[in-house]
Amino acid sequence: MAGLFGSAAASQNNTIGDLKQDVELGSPPEDSISDLAFNPNPTDPKDFLAVASWDKKVRVYEILSNGQGQGKVQLEHDAPVLSVDFFKDGSKVLSAGADKMAKVLDLNTGQGVQVAQHDAPIRCVRYFEANGTPMAVTGSWDKTVKYWDFRSAAPAGTLQCQERVYTMDVRENLLVVGTADRYINVVNLKEPTKFYKTMQSPLKWQTKVVSCFTDSQGFAIGSIEGRCAIQYVEDKDSTLNFSFKCHRDTPQGNTTSVYAVNDISFHPQHGTFSTAGSDGTFHFWDKDAKHRLKGYPNVGGSITSTTFNKTGSIFAYAISYDWSKGYQGNGSTYPNKVLLHPVLPDECKPRPNPKKR
Repeated sequence: MAGLFGSAAASQNNTIGDLKQDVELGSPPEDSISDLAFNPNPTDPKDFLAVASWDKKVRVYEILSNGQGQGKVQLEHDAPVLSVDFFKDGSKVLSAGADKMAKVLDLNTGQGVQVAQHDAPIRCVRYFEANGTPMAVTGSWDKTVKYWDFRSAAPAGTLQCQERVYTMDVRENLLVVGTADRYINVVNLKEPTKFYKTMQSPLKWQTKVVSCFTDSQGFAIGSIEGRCAIQYVEDKDSTLNFSFKCHRDTPQGNTTSVYAVNDISFHPQHGTFSTAGSDGTFHFWDKDAKHRLKGYPNVGGSITSTTFNKTGSIFAYAISYDWSKGYQGNGSTYPNKVLLHPVLPDECKPRPNPKKR
């Protein structure tokens, strides 16, 4: 790497990111933050950020031009909220959680309605469209994935999984579901009620997050062992699959402290991605060049969730306790914050790939 990007020392200094311009949102949640989502509508000049929390609320903030956030609307659940996502047009927010239900919050009216039900907590909810029809897909600890047409109270379809659903992501027609026991299920949403492919994670420990590439050709997997895997859907691309270590401290003798990768977010324009972990750091990576673009200093607590806004100019990250050290690691002084990092042009741009020259 040093030969490609200058001296090792210069390269190292160049890859250390700066947090000085990051802005903290006012009026944050009162308990751990479980999920973040920005409105994706490219025609909407405003940025809205939805925040799901263990305090049983979904909060939606309008991000102002000065970088500050202003509370717009909120929705209450009957138990911790574990997942949140926007409708494609940005007008409504989906949320789901430990009360075993999913709700839709209309940002214009401030009204919320229940749209889904499971037999156990819903860990993940995502919006998608089937032939132009707005739909939701939910993944639950009851070991099922269910599809919901908002015009009906009954699920439009159900997939029985091997184990409890821990993580899930959608991009165009690609649905990826990560469950307990390291199962990864890939679904083509054109045939939503069957698995296109099932595999065990290439990582040896529990899956924390799956995140689809921006071009929907594959997905990234993060685990509790401080590793990330890049996985393509089609077998013809399998030579491009690889995994790498991240979110680990420098070895001390024979001991290396290893931290969970809690979230992975892809930049909407460049296709580069972030990892964030229990160690309180986040990093930007280029999967095609297999290169770290930037690493950032410790933010003062575990990072539980991340997301880019629609243009990739803002990177939001949540700091709160992630239970990685059990109940002993929690305390009343542990921070609950959402910060907005303004993304500079060089932070997430891919490096020239020498193999393509």
